[in-house]
Amino acid sequence: MITLKNVKKIYQTNTNSVTAVNNIDLQINEGEIFGIIGYSGAGKSSLIRLLNGLETPTEGNISVAGHNITSIKGKALRDARKEISMIFQHFNLLWSRTVRENISFPLEIAKVPRTKREERVNELIKLVGLEGREDAYPSQLSGGQKQRVGIARALANNPKVLLCDEATSALDPQTTDSILDLLVDINERLGLTIVLITHEMHVIRKICHRVAVMENGKFVEQGRVLDVFKKPQANITKRFVQQVTEPEETKETVENLLDRYPNGKMVQLSFVGEDAEMPLITRLIRDFKVEVNILQGKISQTQNGSYGTLFIHLDGDANEVTSAIEFIRQQRVEAEVIENA
Repeated sequence: MITLKNVKKIYQTNTNSVTAVNNIDLQINEGEIFGIIGYSGAGKSSLIRLLNGLETPTEGNISVAGHNITSIKGKALRDARKEISMIFQHFNLLWSRTVRENISFPLEIAKVPRTKREERVNELIKLVGLEGREDAYPSQLSGGQKQRVGIARALANNPKVLLCDEATSALDPQTTDSILDLLVDINERLGLTIVLITHEMHVIRKICHRVAVMENGKFVEQGRVLDVFKKPQANITKRFVQQVTEPEETKETVENLLDRYPNGKMVQLSFVGEDAEMPLITRLIRDFKVEVNILQGKISQTQNGSYGTLFIHLDGDANEVTSAIEFIRQQRVEAEVIENA
């Protein structure tokens, strides 16, 4: 569906050159929700603009939905963009047009007959949950409603690919979740391939099947979201994963408890899939002569399954504590003994 081979994008300035995208290789499958995460300046926005032909690569080849984006121009590129739609962080709505008129706009440009246009707009309004708001103007809408208009407009021409450039960054957490749920629903109903650019790991965790982590114009890590959560390799990936799995107060809590409980062992447990729901702590208390102090824990759901982390303190006879940790590892749960925070 989407293939990038040795793609590089260099911007020239008066004094030097900036490599925004550096030798990227990527394969995204049809019907997949693929996330690209990185901090500001990583090259994410340049990459997504390359996917729809708004930027031309300095080197390499890009194929999207059967179109060689690097070689087509003019009408051929305009036709290709009908199959490659995009939604934006700040919505980019036409403020003088109503919800209905905003959604209808790309159909007008495509010269779709009025009757078919109205029929399609009604379908999309229902799909994105905007019934009753058809005649409202953007200034009368909430942020979430504006993004729903943007999504409906992007779907007007039945695209094969939807590009999302920080589409939830301007929204509050609850509204973000509702928009992400809508994208999953659209993906499942329409079989739409979605490429999602973000700097928020929560967004990746909630809806993406696979993820690529971008830093300094390169992919430093990519794979299934659950695998990346389970064993992040790059330091930047570890920081992103910690946004979701380890609350800010965890480090402070661990530091305090290391001081309060110098004996025993502080252990971080990592669970994947069905293991995240097993009654491990109950079995530890029942089968081993150890005191178990639960410090912090969280289970996160991904499209590939659940992933959980739990910080505990084990105290008691040294041999008994060692046996308890070994038992944990035998249950397919990763156990890391923490010597310092």
